[in-house]
Amino acid sequence: MDRPNLVLTIPHGSMVATSLGIGGLAHHLSPGSGKHFQGRAIFADLRLNDGEPAFSLLPEGGWRDAQGDMVAALAAVRAGKRTKTALSNNAFSATPIAAYETVYIVKTGGQALRMEPIAELQRFDAGECPDGTSPEDIGRLLGTPPPARRDPRLYAILSPIELLVLSNLTPVEYAWYATRRPGKIFRQVCFFELGAEQSHLAAGSRYAGAREELAANPRKKTKTIAVQGLLDAVPFASWVGYDRQREGGLYLADRERILLARFPAEIPFGWEKAA
Repeated sequence: MDRPNLVLTIPHGSMVATSLGIGGLAHHLSPGSGKHFQGRAIFADLRLNDGEPAFSLLPEGGWRDAQGDMVAALAAVRAGKRTKTALSNNAFSATPIAAYETVYIVKTGGQALRMEPIAELQRFDAGECPDGTSPEDIGRLLGTPPPARRDPRLYAILSPIELLVLSNLTPVEYAWYATRRPGKIFRQVCFFELGAEQSHLAAGSRYAGAREELAANPRKKTKTIAVQGLLDAVPFASWVGYDRQREGGLYLADRERILLARFPAEIPFGWEKAA
């Protein structure tokens, strides 16, 4: 049989072992025509070594045997099953981002777009983010040159929860902050940047109020606009980096690093036109 795959789905947070390949799994999980259903996903094809996981899952406190379940799912696929769920939930925060081999963006009809190889943008030094740290403070801690202007950016957080956030931070600064901020810390985070406000996601007053709040307090770093499903609601063409005019794509970060999966230079016509 062909090489098995172990696939993490975002934002759903499940992990599936399969013998169908990425395209086959995408169609297998597809809910149907994009005219009638919504069901986009991010697939992370995880690293394997001779059909076994090439990584260990992060500690979860012992409430389940996640590592054992993952190994058993792959064994079931090698024994002949087409698909076998390894983890039905909370797989994103349990899977180290270093385990991601390739990232795919999957449309509702099951069409999968392979992103460019994952690139490491920056490593982070150990340390916390004291309450009240300003965007400029974070930039200095990271050793990155400050942006020419701190115009607010719009981020769509996909995992571990789905949030629409306006921020005075660059993507690298946001990743560092989100994995350290007191009381709201993410173990890991997956997000993308939007090029413009999406009026169908929140009332105009929400955007205006958030911009006013960020402008009035230069030490404020983020303001949540909406808490809702975003991947199905936002066209991929609105992601920063889709047309490669600006740096962007799918960001992945933990306390040690930020990674970026960029869109390919040429997007296949069939995928682009699919629902």
